[in-house]
Amino acid sequence: ELFSSSFQQYGTFIKENKVIIGTKDSKRVEIIGLKIKMAAEKYLKANGYNDYLKDYSWEYKLVESKEVNAWCLPGGKIVFYSAILPICKDDDGMAAVMGHEVAHALANHGAQRMSAGILQQVGAGAVGVAIDSKSDQEKQIWMTAYGGITQYGAMLPFNRSHESEADKIGLILMAIAGYDPTTAISFWERMSANSGGNSPPEFLSTHPSDETRIKNIKNLIPEAKIQAAKFGVVFK
Repeated sequence: ELFSSSFQQYGTFIKENKVIIGTKDSKRVEIIGLKIKMAAEKYLKANGYNDYLKDYSWEYKLVESKEVNAWCLPGGKIVFYSAILPICKDDDGMAAVMGHEVAHALANHGAQRMSAGILQQVGAGAVGVAIDSKSDQEKQIWMTAYGGITQYGAMLPFNRSHESEADKIGLILMAIAGYDPTTAISFWERMSANSGGNSPPEFLSTHPSDETRIKNIKNLIPEAKIQAAKFGVVFK
């Protein structure tokens, strides 16, 4: 059901935005996407998940936008915005982004976030029932407190854990596909420089801070190289 809804949303987005086709960059996005997808298939089959991707419908599009971003919808619909390409700089940088986005799809993060949102709403309903006898002012205080606690104590950390998980899986996939995972460090350093230090504090964000992310990636690179070596891909 989520994939069906995702594909519809993706179709609407593609119709309403300028998709870049027939250029060197658009071809690079597609080629790198296919290589990362093939790496994912190898990795999943090697770990006993032969039919894991049977319902996925992969697409990789380059869309004209001044926003520095890329994203993936459940089921494998991946979009690169044109403004992120200069920061990617080369194929390795694009592979770092593509691996991260494909990882979100493989880990079903969209479904998990939807489930978490539903639980948050259910919890709000339960709190509402529990405080039904209180005054309107007290109800407002309780609901505001509930919203703050669940948002900053649960939802945002949950989303940040998804980003870290996607970084880990993405490094493995890009390495299996033949792209040096150490280049992911340079990419995220360029992303950090591009933000100009204007990112919100980590605890207020859905993403880890640039400093945290780069530190984690450095620690994850040896494991990515070990996994790639199992498929005959060796880096110095």
